[in-house]
Amino acid sequence: MAKLPTREHEMTGADLVARILKQEGVDFMGVIPFNSLEEAAAKAGIRPLIFRQERVGVNLADAYTRVTNGRGTGVFSMQAGPGAENAFAGVAQAYADSVPILLLPASAPRNRAGVHPTFSPSRTYESVVKWSGRIELPEEIPNALRRAFSQLRMGRPSPVLLDLPSDILRGELSNGDAPYMPVQQRRSAGDPQDVSDAAKILIGAQNPVIHAGQGVLYAEAWDELRELVELTQTPVMTSMAGKSSFREDHPLSLGTRSSTTTGMVVHFLDKADVVFGIGCSFTRMHYGADLFDSKVLVHVTNDENDVNKDYSPDVAVVGDAKLVMRQLIDEIKAMLAENGSARVERGDVAGEVKAVRDEWMQDWLPKMHSDATPINPFRALNDLSKAIDHKKTIMNHDSGSPRDQMIPFYQTVTPRGFIAWGKSTQLGYSLGAAMGSKLAAPDKLCVNVIGDYGFGMVGTDLETAVREEIPILTIVLNNSSMGIYRPEHFATAHELYGTKTTGGDFVKMAEALGAHSERVTQPEDVVGAVQRCAGIVESGQTALLEIVTDADEKDMPFRQF
Repeated sequence: MAKLPTREHEMTGADLVARILKQEGVDFMGVIPFNSLEEAAAKAGIRPLIFRQERVGVNLADAYTRVTNGRGTGVFSMQAGPGAENAFAGVAQAYADSVPILLLPASAPRNRAGVHPTFSPSRTYESVVKWSGRIELPEEIPNALRRAFSQLRMGRPSPVLLDLPSDILRGELSNGDAPYMPVQQRRSAGDPQDVSDAAKILIGAQNPVIHAGQGVLYAEAWDELRELVELTQTPVMTSMAGKSSFREDHPLSLGTRSSTTTGMVVHFLDKADVVFGIGCSFTRMHYGADLFDSKVLVHVTNDENDVNKDYSPDVAVVGDAKLVMRQLIDEIKAMLAENGSARVERGDVAGEVKAVRDEWMQDWLPKMHSDATPINPFRALNDLSKAIDHKKTIMNHDSGSPRDQMIPFYQTVTPRGFIAWGKSTQLGYSLGAAMGSKLAAPDKLCVNVIGDYGFGMVGTDLETAVREEIPILTIVLNNSSMGIYRPEHFATAHELYGTKTTGGDFVKMAEALGAHSERVTQPEDVVGAVQRCAGIVESGQTALLEIVTDADEKDMPFRQF
């Protein structure tokens, strides 16, 4: 147990903040010095993690929270001024994907508030956090942190920020022994009438599709989802962030609806009469968003602000996904029992899913098995998938081509086995995400797949993984190009100035940063290289594998861009 400060060192505001964080179960905190919390946290038994840039540290906190389904809280603390300014991109990413992380920026002393050019985190970040507070009096530290953790653990998940003026952090306190009770999560079930109405629609539908979002993951309701799917024989697609909430090797899985998608999603969404959303926001984006307008919609969400945001659902149930699905299962079983039925009969839905999948895959198997060089990215990703144990791996994709090429084809078999994201599509997120995944699940192989352009933005933080002893496997798909953009996007700019072309030797870069590194140029070498690098990571060393891929591969499954 960490020792509290003695009379020789009176408790400061930073000490009290650290003590409360420890009571709330915080074990580590990302930070780039100096703001006083790194030292106070260390004394309280909280490990400070130091990064090369703030955005990567926020990304780590983000993924740690995702993998723990919010049971662990990722925390990032920023230096007053430039540190708080530089973290904005990472926070915006977490806000777009509704990830509950705690941000503790230091700020200028209170007597400088409002004086140009003093930066105000609490005001500046208001548009990308759920709640933004500022401590004005030292004695308010316990109350402010209790409010912050309440916002994190109840209602819609989202980042929360508490602005800590430097004079409060460094000032001595008279109430350092103030009592504090850790915040407990509170959940609500749905209105029984709404649940009954939703159940009737699902039972009575001819061709329903369940749309599962990340609310299923945060509620840890994957068992209830499977029971509901099998009880009603309803095929299920997931949102991008909801990927891994339903096993994708299940006969009723359609895969993920994203900016690219599967043939099964296209087929079944087109014929659906009902879209039954669970733990999702029904935000108007990604494949099929416009198709929802013609469907009967049921919307299960824990945030009333989602209801009627982009669509007017026929029935809405506001409540926790796990509790509401248990209500739905019980209600449907009671309705079926009245007719002497054990489950809803819809014919051979699983057989139809398989037939559609087999036909769709025929278009993609030649790319996945291509022997061409440079290596076709679909071959590289297919061989990556074959080389690892999906049950023991957490896969993180980056923005752009890695996301659009991976999501339709990589089959998830465990909850949080794949961290999918993308309502804000920032290049470079996956590096910090892989580190956060590893901290949350040290027994897993944590991989990030990133393009050369994305790695160029954040690659120096590979040294953070080495220094902080967070062994991860980074796979760089290097096509020396902004491959996701088609020739017509900026044809003149590229012809005259080479706008699409990038460069760099990432193997040498990784070696210089202390990581094991390899390069693959032949398709037959991919599986062996992945397995070799995975073994090195499992021994405790971070590794980078660069796969030289074909910049001319432009096909994406049902891509909308």
